[in-house]
Amino acid sequence: MKPSETNILKKTARLYITKTTVFKLFLLFGVAAISTVFVWYTFDLIEELKEDNRSRVDKYVKMWQMAANSPTSGEELQFIFDEIIVKANFPIIVLDQDRQPIHWRNIENISVNDTTVKTKRYLKEIAEQMIADHDEFPLYFGNLVNYFCYGDSKIINELKMMPFIEIAILIAFLLLAFIGFQNIKESEERNIWVGMSKETAHQLGTPISSILGWLEVIKADQDQSYVSGQPLKVEEETLDNILIDTHRLEKIATRFGLIGSVPELKLCDVNKLIGETVEYYRRRLPFEGEGIKINFEPGNVSEIKINFELFGWVLENIIKNALQVIDSKTGVIDIKTKMVESKNSVKIEITDNGTGISAAAGRKIFRAGFTTKKRGWGLGLTLVKRIIEEYHNGKISLKKSKPGETVFEILLPVS
Repeated sequence: MKPSETNILKKTARLYITKTTVFKLFLLFGVAAISTVFVWYTFDLIEELKEDNRSRVDKYVKMWQMAANSPTSGEELQFIFDEIIVKANFPIIVLDQDRQPIHWRNIENISVNDTTVKTKRYLKEIAEQMIADHDEFPLYFGNLVNYFCYGDSKIINELKMMPFIEIAILIAFLLLAFIGFQNIKESEERNIWVGMSKETAHQLGTPISSILGWLEVIKADQDQSYVSGQPLKVEEETLDNILIDTHRLEKIATRFGLIGSVPELKLCDVNKLIGETVEYYRRRLPFEGEGIKINFEPGNVSEIKINFELFGWVLENIIKNALQVIDSKTGVIDIKTKMVESKNSVKIEITDNGTGISAAAGRKIFRAGFTTKKRGWGLGLTLVKRIIEEYHNGKISLKKSKPGETVFEILLPVS
């Protein structure tokens, strides 16, 4: 691979690494922020539920004590036992005055009828943990004092696990995102390598084909000189054309080299550069279509700092794209320049009467890899945008597009 192509790929790789690093940091920060919010909100909700549960337990204990000390056994008392005490949905352990379990309910894997020594020892351990977490409530039965202990309900215990489940899901999502992103990155890197190779071949193809054609002319003249016995004479026009195409190859190599480094910007007459590019394509119009016209209307604009080689590449890419979509008999490309005093900029408008670009495609045309052509790698306008915006601090946009009128606008700041 030539040094110029290597420079392009290095520049592309550096920009891509920067973007991917920013994306990864953003993704990590986002996951951390979302996890923090989830954990804070869940535990805040748990605390509210605990407070509400404690309030209900306090009322529950009072009703139990009232029922236990009531001298009557009417319907109200039966309602308290049946609908409130029996139907409690949170773990309960009642200890006697010696701190031994005498009643329990809703203890996982423990039946209310299991009174073995092992079970009571286990219940006492649970009760001690309940007291540590929620304190205890005394129950007075005449001269006797029992102690009411309770634990968190099943819903609260499930909620305690929610932050960890949420974080696990986010971590799984993050891993999947990184794996997917890595696959996308590898795919894009492959496309960049292949695409840049195709772009290089495309750029070099035309002048090389032209030089080969002129060499065939020289060879034919040489064969004729052998037959006639006359010395070989190479037409001056042939040599001039070979020289033009050789300079063209040199210019292409220079452009690729500049993409991989910080280009030097010099004050230039942008009208002169556009005029030279237009003339280059006008010479090629017989090969594109006999009816095609390229019009240039130079305005009274200030000199601006540009890189002559790279900006020439921008113009050629846009004109080349326009030539591919206009009719070979009625196609017209109009190029205009004018000052935009309010923005202290030079505006370049390139208009064609081709088939147009759809709104959906118009939003993607500057993205790497996007193309509406059957053949191509979608790097031409990506390079154009990078040259304009990153190297020249300008702006390029598709101002409008419909069948019969597509307008690209370039704004370049005046120094």
